[in-house]
Amino acid sequence: MSVSDQLQCGLRSLDLRHPHVMGVLNVTPDSFSDGGLFNSRDSAIAHAVKMVAEGASIIDVGGESTRPGAAPVSEQEELDRVLPVVEALAKEVDAVISLDTSSPQVITEASRAGAGLINDVRALSRPGALSAAKDSGLPVCLMHMQGQPQSMQVAPKYDSVVAEVCCYLVDRVSVCERGGIERDRIIIDPGFGFGKSVQHNLLLLKHLAQLGQLGLPILVGLSRKSLIGTLLGRPVEERLFGSLAAALIAVQNGARIVRVHDVAATVDVLKIASAVAEVDAD
Repeated sequence: MSVSDQLQCGLRSLDLRHPHVMGVLNVTPDSFSDGGLFNSRDSAIAHAVKMVAEGASIIDVGGESTRPGAAPVSEQEELDRVLPVVEALAKEVDAVISLDTSSPQVITEASRAGAGLINDVRALSRPGALSAAKDSGLPVCLMHMQGQPQSMQVAPKYDSVVAEVCCYLVDRVSVCERGGIERDRIIIDPGFGFGKSVQHNLLLLKHLAQLGQLGLPILVGLSRKSLIGTLLGRPVEERLFGSLAAALIAVQNGARIVRVHDVAATVDVLKIASAVAEVDAD
């Protein structure tokens, strides 16, 4: 099966023949890397404008932290955080506005406000989420997570992490298709760091092409994660080079979208990789 070249995201379209950079915009007080930095409307908009200028073609707006140990927030609090930002960005930036949420009401309201993509770490498993996503008409990203954010990093265990992640995503894709979401509206994400040890993450990255056999675009989020901190022995603010290496490996193994904090540097790396991949032989 082959991946469709075009992904229609509301009024905008993404050409998936080349990789895209998704800039992270957490409008939260407690996200692991940028929590509290952009949780005012003006600071969030300014940062999104900067990331688009640096080459991001997608901005991923999140109002609920899903870092390990994060506490849940109410739908109303999430709505209050994300809606003003989504509405403003839909008018002000030339990029797809992605919504990082699992909540049905947030999906519905943000799609009306101008979001172009639903990015759900719980793969539309919350009651009502699948129906809300279907009715939005927007593409969806389904991610694998073992457990819940509060406990997912407490001794995660798999018999075969690559096979089990693939099976889970196949099942969620089937559920979505039966629920009325067309296959050409679906993206998959193996969920690096969401209920995985360092070894699990490395195996998934090494064998990412196996997920590509599902014939769906792959999104990955490795930027600044604990995998990189553990391997390099570096704190969050010193993980740029490791994040760039991980993004490059992911794209070389089939990822079409990389979700990152450091947009300009990632765009440069992927431009060089694309140039090498596309050059004709003499």
